[in-house]
Amino acid sequence: MFFRRKSTTLFRSTATTVALALIVFQLITLAVTAYFIMLPMAKRSADDLAALMVLSAQTWVELPPQTRADFGLELAKKHHLWLFDDTTAMPGYERYFPYLTLLENALEARTGENIRIKTTEWEQTWFWAEIHTGGKLIRIGFSRDQLGIQPPLALLLVLAATIALTLITAVILARRITRPLKRLSDAARHVGQGHVPEALPESGPEELANLARAFNQMALQVQELLANRTILLAGISHDLRTPLARMRLAMEMLPENANPKIVARLQNDLEEMNRLIGEFLAFSRGLQKEVAQEIDINQMLQELADNARNEGAEIIFQPQDFCLRSIGHMALRRILANLIGNAVRYGAGKAVDIECDCTNSITLIRVLDRGPGIPPDQVENVFQPFYRLESSRSSTTGGSGLGLAIARQLADINGWKIALLPRESGGTEARLTIP
Repeated sequence: MFFRRKSTTLFRSTATTVALALIVFQLITLAVTAYFIMLPMAKRSADDLAALMVLSAQTWVELPPQTRADFGLELAKKHHLWLFDDTTAMPGYERYFPYLTLLENALEARTGENIRIKTTEWEQTWFWAEIHTGGKLIRIGFSRDQLGIQPPLALLLVLAATIALTLITAVILARRITRPLKRLSDAARHVGQGHVPEALPESGPEELANLARAFNQMALQVQELLANRTILLAGISHDLRTPLARMRLAMEMLPENANPKIVARLQNDLEEMNRLIGEFLAFSRGLQKEVAQEIDINQMLQELADNARNEGAEIIFQPQDFCLRSIGHMALRRILANLIGNAVRYGAGKAVDIECDCTNSITLIRVLDRGPGIPPDQVENVFQPFYRLESSRSSTTGGSGLGLAIARQLADINGWKIALLPRESGGTEARLTIP
């Protein structure tokens, strides 16, 4: 089983790439800052505090009993450390805090004992260390407020601010790059539909300005080429009408004893030439968008189905309720007539089904035949001018190869979509989608 890769926009791809790169860079920066700057500073601070606590405990033990109270008050006033002596260890619980781990390691390095910092809660959080010195158990502690710094919270805030600014920067950069390309894409689509797009602004970075300038020149050249092609086809088709009329007049003046088979063959050739000239003219005029008018699509389908039945085709169509749409009448009629004609011509003489699904948001018209179908690799080719699956040029087996090309042009100009899909159990589904 093959999985189709989900498409993404250039804006999303650019923004994601820039954002991820900047986020990774900021994470590396924070990690380096934390490990080489903040961690050494925290260790130095913990070592200084451990030295003060051990020295205070040792000093308190060595002082005369009558001066110990004054020393304790002085220690609390200047260094915010509270010192007591006791005979039993306190039952306070341990609490994980990165700085406390550093402080425990520093105390252990200075006393040689495994000292655990214990926590008590009384109006505020207090941290206590119990140091054995001079045969006494000295309990010395400080409040959490004395620490002041909160490295985890600081890192979290810095990381959040970094990610937010990174995402905003990525969006701004991506939009600055993709907005001109989006305008270019829309303008190219308009050119492909035969419209004349507004000139792109030739501003911004030099590369994008040059691209817009080149596209504006190309759009003008494409319009000139299309105009020249239209004039050329119209001129050739018009000029051919004059000798065609003379040939018809000459046929009318043929003697009565002329060979009927030859006359009939000449008449068929003239009709075929006239039909081809008409298709050339229609192809040359097919790039103009028609003024919209409100029509009933079901009624149009019914008329086309009746016309096909009158020519001997078997058409199955059950019109539903009214399907009123404000669209180009002649463009829609020509497209549907071509799709129905192709289904009848290549349907192997079997019935052709016509279906119309009409909703508030979309109109879906299906023309289904039971013919041999179209090879998958040829589906797009049949929309090219003068391309035919059947290699002969016989009018009984196919037309000039312009019908689907004209239908595709008309659909593109009006914002519709034509698709040729394989039908289950054989045949082809011609689908016209009208938003």
